[in-house]
Amino acid sequence: MVSNRKPPFRADHVGSLLRPGELKDAREKHDKGEVSGDQLRAIEDRCIRDAVKLQEEAGVPAITDGEFRRYEFHTPILTRIRGVELTGRVEFHFHYEDEDIEYAPPVLEVTSTLGRPPDGLVLEDFRFTQALTSRPVKVTIPSPTYMYARGGWAGIRKDVYPDKDSLIADLAKVYDAELHALWEAGCTFVQIDDTNFAHICDPKFRDRYRSIGEDPDTLPSFYARMINECIRNRPRGQVVGIHMCRGNVRGAWVAAGGYEHVAEALLGEMQVDCYFLEYDDQRSGDFAPLRHLRGEDKIVVLGLITTKRPQLEPRDMLKRRIDEAARYVPMEQLALSPQCGFASIYQGNPLTIDQERAKLRHVVEVAQEVWGEV
Repeated sequence: MVSNRKPPFRADHVGSLLRPGELKDAREKHDKGEVSGDQLRAIEDRCIRDAVKLQEEAGVPAITDGEFRRYEFHTPILTRIRGVELTGRVEFHFHYEDEDIEYAPPVLEVTSTLGRPPDGLVLEDFRFTQALTSRPVKVTIPSPTYMYARGGWAGIRKDVYPDKDSLIADLAKVYDAELHALWEAGCTFVQIDDTNFAHICDPKFRDRYRSIGEDPDTLPSFYARMINECIRNRPRGQVVGIHMCRGNVRGAWVAAGGYEHVAEALLGEMQVDCYFLEYDDQRSGDFAPLRHLRGEDKIVVLGLITTKRPQLEPRDMLKRRIDEAARYVPMEQLALSPQCGFASIYQGNPLTIDQERAKLRHVVEVAQEVWGEV
């Protein structure tokens, strides 16, 4: 049974899906100049059609394109913004249970006045997917905080933006225009993806912020203000949520720590409609920070089902954890999802597509049992 209420639904998912081998191969060959852009696009189109069918068959109420047109969840979108360039990398240590890997995401530098490109950021991606399904299509878009997080204020060119207010104002124009264009195209559900709040929960990231001249105690409120300005004038009826992540590179993670350090800004100050919160293991802490949630119409989507391992979580355990969260947030303001996407970068997490499908069905079936709807 699919609920008729507005998103987020009782059963949801974060967005990215495992790329088929054909698509991964085509992307790598395209990067080498062996496959043309048109050829890659045709393969993306075909694979997105299959991804939509997979989600529908799993019973997922809100559909995404799996982020199949991106090699990474954020950089290909943010670099479409005029005035943004890549200027190096930041080395991070990502962790598995028994080994570490290195991953170096890019530093995004604002080199000139920011502006939205004529064809938008994710508008055309939405239009393509919308034509494939009668279900609501959720658009995932990276957070505006990435314009600041990796370089801090020291990384912003003062001849372009002499103060933070002017930077935020131009970022807000970009996001506001995109949200309205999406609404006019029929998009009612937008999810902002953000790792930067969750990173502040980790002491080593707070130390890193201090090393670039930032105060990790004031950053959460600053990030909340940045996001609020970008979504303040969104169309009435358009649901905007935010997803928190502690790192998801081929199933490895980079940050740890509960939400307490950012909870007041995240759950109290930020004016989003829903929160997709990572809660799949002990790295995310307990549910006590949820007490800071303000707003009887806001939804907390509990990311209790991991995308990092193929095993299905016991249903009794999931129901028990939902009950624990309901001590801080009423049951009617809770929902269920995986903690993150299945492929934040195109290589994907260590699951098969069949295991991914089973995870999505698991979300739907548990939500049906808990709330009587999905």
